[in-house]
Amino acid sequence: MDEPWRHERVTLRGGLGMHLARAGSGPPMVLLHGFPECWYSWRHQLRALSDRHACVAPDLRGYGETDAPSGVANYTIEKLVGDVADLIAALGRERAIVVGHDWGGVIAWATALMRPEIVERLIVLNCPHPRKYLATIRRDPRQMLRSWYILFFQIPWLPEALLRMRKAALVGRMIRDTAHVKTAFSADNLARLREAFKNPYAATAAINYYRALMRRELWRPPPDHWTRRTIAAPTMLIWGEHDVALRKELTFGMEGLFTGPFRLEYIPDAGHWVQQERPARVNELILTFLAETEAQS
Repeated sequence: MDEPWRHERVTLRGGLGMHLARAGSGPPMVLLHGFPECWYSWRHQLRALSDRHACVAPDLRGYGETDAPSGVANYTIEKLVGDVADLIAALGRERAIVVGHDWGGVIAWATALMRPEIVERLIVLNCPHPRKYLATIRRDPRQMLRSWYILFFQIPWLPEALLRMRKAALVGRMIRDTAHVKTAFSADNLARLREAFKNPYAATAAINYYRALMRRELWRPPPDHWTRRTIAAPTMLIWGEHDVALRKELTFGMEGLFTGPFRLEYIPDAGHWVQQERPARVNELILTFLAETEAQS
């Protein structure tokens, strides 16, 4: 079967070389993957959404065929949001629909909070709003235990050494073992996702996201910090309820975080990898949300 996407490489304004899969035409949509994945985690959405949208699914900074600059300082939230802004500009657009899952969701939330002028609409999958996560993890020991890996990733060299072993076998095992719908991942699917770690520095780059996350000002933000802003863009959060890392309680009581329309959709028969586990339902929710919010604008 011929796939709708083509592969391209663009150089962003900051000099980063970025690989992306591109499909379709129409209003632009940027799809941001999570850890430990790559552009391929959006394969179902590229097939279903590209009839109506110009879909772009990049390998994030450090992953796959995108450049992986060295040093933790190159993986701060500010750098990652800058990549999104530079990518939208490289596409010749001023704004885009921004969609993110897991770490891509973190970047999507932060982009809407830090650079609201470039976010047309926001869709996040199984990633809590930063303010909700920071507040919850400080008071909820159950979520703290589920987030143990963030502390583990602060250890030098060992986490990336484990990820690189046996051609990133741990990446495939991690995804399948934590999935609720394990049949969603064939051996070929997992091999494609493992390829994102074939470059020598990729594992370190991916873990540097977590190392950069531990900066003091993010965990104890000042009153004027970007995490304290509200989001004006129409927003939908999609949540697979069987997430082994993130508790459903992270989605409760979010209404005050938005000045624009906000919608929360649960998928009871999916886990953390929701857009791959239940792609038809996710695609339906996205298309319905976009159609309804476009009609209201």
